[in-house]
Amino acid sequence: MSYVIGVDSSTTATKAVVWNREGRAVADGRAEFSLALPRPGWHEQDAEDWWRSTAIAVRRALQSVDASDIEAIGVTHQRETFACLDENGRALRPAIVWMDVRATREVEQLGSDDVHRLTGKPADTTPALYKLLWLCEHEPETIRQTRWVVDVHAFLVNRLTGTWRTTTACADPLGLIDMDRRDWSDDLLARVELTRERVPRLFSPGDVVGELSVAASDELGLPAGLPVVGGAGDGQSAGLGANATRPGSAYLNLGTAVVAGTMSRRYAWNRAFRTLIGAVPGTYAMETLLQGGTYTVNWFLERIATLDARRLGLGLQDVDLLEAAAARLAPGAEGLLLVPYWASAQTPYWDPAARGVLFGLAGHHGKEHLFRALMEGIAFEQRLALEGMEQGLGRPLEVLLTTGGGSRSELWRQILADVTRKTVVACREVETTSLGAGIHAAAAVGWHGSLLEAAEAMTGTGARHVPNESAAARYDELFAIYREIYPRTASLHRALQRAFDD
Repeated sequence: MSYVIGVDSSTTATKAVVWNREGRAVADGRAEFSLALPRPGWHEQDAEDWWRSTAIAVRRALQSVDASDIEAIGVTHQRETFACLDENGRALRPAIVWMDVRATREVEQLGSDDVHRLTGKPADTTPALYKLLWLCEHEPETIRQTRWVVDVHAFLVNRLTGTWRTTTACADPLGLIDMDRRDWSDDLLARVELTRERVPRLFSPGDVVGELSVAASDELGLPAGLPVVGGAGDGQSAGLGANATRPGSAYLNLGTAVVAGTMSRRYAWNRAFRTLIGAVPGTYAMETLLQGGTYTVNWFLERIATLDARRLGLGLQDVDLLEAAAARLAPGAEGLLLVPYWASAQTPYWDPAARGVLFGLAGHHGKEHLFRALMEGIAFEQRLALEGMEQGLGRPLEVLLTTGGGSRSELWRQILADVTRKTVVACREVETTSLGAGIHAAAAVGWHGSLLEAAEAMTGTGARHVPNESAAARYDELFAIYREIYPRTASLHRALQRAFDD
């Protein structure tokens, strides 16, 4: 038997999945870690948790397979999150997470069409670029003491191999890379008081970036010398794991954030999407982004719903009960619309001041209405984003390949099909982000002739949903209302933010 491991260090947990040559998961391990919110809009983490959780997740995955059968380990990660490290690789402050929105003024200061054209990223608080500028202004001593600024992938590669290396598809979301040259932008590095000597060396996704060190071998339980294969950010990796490599197909990752993307050989930039370096060398990924995906669902479950379904003894969770109740409602949740800007607005508005809206709330609405409105609101937002992407790229998208935890919901998949009027297909494997890292590892050790051949051989699909015309027509009517809510309230969102600015 021969296997590879795909490690996915996401926002609140690390998952390690052991994959066989057919792309089937044969073992897995998971370890969670915390997300701190020291102030409204701020999101931070202890960088050491990335490594601790990786070691735990890998050891748990190895409990049911022989470590000597593992041929390589691939890594994917939570993209824009970054850490400032000293010369010994220890964090000087908590890592700043991708969903952090503290750098709104820095976006206004540095964000421009020129930066957008250079990086592929519209002006927004998500890229690390603006948070590094915030550190220069508010924590200059941190920047002066920083030896390395690293993405999560680079942090883990260092712990695995002892080298400071990452890939273009992992570092690119930081917003510091020239997309045409696929290299660090010296100009942008200088604007945040850095040089290329203080950032990791860049490789292509799918390259072997080192070998597992003896120290890492002891912690993970894997053989020393094992090839460590560089991956891509979690969105691009999920696209590879979904095999969204054909024209007209897109991946739709219903994770902490909702990310939809399609692959292109040609570089393009547009406010309707953000452009990243693709998981396949020589490609770009054009993506739409909504930060409040299952993040918003979990917020609702933890802070509002609180059903405690476990006490029923039926083996159900709160989300199962809510979904069953929401499925009994007709499209539109009996007159309730929800705008899911719990973590600001990204495509197509890029407004860090935007916040969530419940529209039409009335006395007959209960938890099941809110839950359905939440799923429908994210679907409406996806339709808005996809229409902008299609217009910007000049070509239609026909099939959405769904991944991530939210993709397990049959109700949500059908709502997405009805709202977007597109075919929605569930990927065979839920952990497609980890599978993307596994595909990178498999291709690197020669299991298949190329990365695209590996993706074809190791992926598959499950349930297929086509639009229901009756529901789709109802959603067309509601979408016409939904798309007006943010534009008509945008100035009020900004006024509310100013009212609470320090």
